[in-house]
Amino acid sequence: MRITDYIEQATANLWKKKLRTFLTTTGVVIGIGALVCMFAFGQGIQKNVTAQFNKVGLFNYVIVSGPRNDGRPRSVDPDDPGGDGRMDEPAARADANEPNAPRLDARFLEEARAIAGVETAFPELRFPAQIRLGDKEQSTLIQVLSADICRSGPLPLRAGRCYDANEPNEMILSDAMVRRLGVKDPAQTLGQEVEVATLSLDLSLTSLLRMVFSRGEQRLPFARASYRFRIVGVAERMPFGGMGDAYVQPEAAAGMRKLSLTSVWDLFQPDSALANYSSVTVKVKSPQDVAPVKKELESRGYRTFALMDQLDEMRIGFLIMDVFLIAVGMIGITVASLGIVNTMVMSILERYREIGIMKAVGATDGDVQRIFLFESGAIGLLGGLFGLILATVVSLVINEVINAFMARQNAPRMAYFDFPWWLCVGALLFSILISLLAGIYPTRRAARVDPVVALRHD
Repeated sequence: MRITDYIEQATANLWKKKLRTFLTTTGVVIGIGALVCMFAFGQGIQKNVTAQFNKVGLFNYVIVSGPRNDGRPRSVDPDDPGGDGRMDEPAARADANEPNAPRLDARFLEEARAIAGVETAFPELRFPAQIRLGDKEQSTLIQVLSADICRSGPLPLRAGRCYDANEPNEMILSDAMVRRLGVKDPAQTLGQEVEVATLSLDLSLTSLLRMVFSRGEQRLPFARASYRFRIVGVAERMPFGGMGDAYVQPEAAAGMRKLSLTSVWDLFQPDSALANYSSVTVKVKSPQDVAPVKKELESRGYRTFALMDQLDEMRIGFLIMDVFLIAVGMIGITVASLGIVNTMVMSILERYREIGIMKAVGATDGDVQRIFLFESGAIGLLGGLFGLILATVVSLVINEVINAFMARQNAPRMAYFDFPWWLCVGALLFSILISLLAGIYPTRRAARVDPVVALRHD
């Protein structure tokens, strides 16, 4: 028999039992649709995460912290053989009093910027403040970030622009801070002025006497200062780990009275130690420069961390998520496969006499097997095609619902599902393969039919 004969015979047999064929194919459609939809969701999450990281060059950053001294900061972990119950303190502070110890200071910034492959380096500087816009006031940490660093791309802006180096009183707020200040549209804040209030230690005699002799309330030796800034930009987020919701230039921060505390351990350090930064962010020119720059910094005694180091762990995490989603989707495929087996076995029982006639007129066991395999393969082909359509429609609906909800939170629109070509082709081939495997037992059973016994069958 020719291939066209097999196709014609299989199509005719399936068309005779339209309802049964429709129900069986529907099971495959649902199974393939669920599997593809879940896998596409996993791919969409991976694509969005990677795209966001690449968009802001997050893989181009190396976080540098100070070295451990010979005594090593002690751990509170009782299982740590080197610990004595003392709490860890930042390593940058631990070596502050050692003259030859590597330090994270202004000199280090110059040395780091001179390393081959380094684009820039800037310290982690934050200070607490209160920001008032209209009648709304919020407490936050203000991140010190220079204008050239802002323009180099680490701070993705949702509205406005980076501040001008010649205008120290310009400020950038995060979209989260804008929402907390009661503004839904970030663009509405551009050009508005905010009041920034800071606290500083006031150890004057008047302040100390007021604290000692105050009655009815406790007074702390702090002085409050207020400054005016103009909002020129609204940022999405700080990609390299900053916790601030507002950003000002070093020139503006230098003229403000503030508590420049990046760690509680700063309270226990001498003034000379406070000249050191708790950490420094180094931006390299490309991800290929991360490894050599890390090696150079570590050879100088510093500790480093780069998100590139965690890329393999992230891939393992994505792989585990994909396996979990596939496992859930395989439940539907298993049910659909049982439906195909049931349909084909019932077809054999109903066409028992027909199979006997075919073998009596010269059809071989292989011919009978191929006819039934073409039938099961046709079910798999239709189920795969319509399963892809179902997955696409469902993903579009879910994507619109999620984006509608996220729009209320002022979050950007995203595609949470991704359908690469290999996923579509693979799903179609997988559907056909599963259907053929499900049809192996029924086809072998059909091939073993004895024509003499089949012709006597009522």
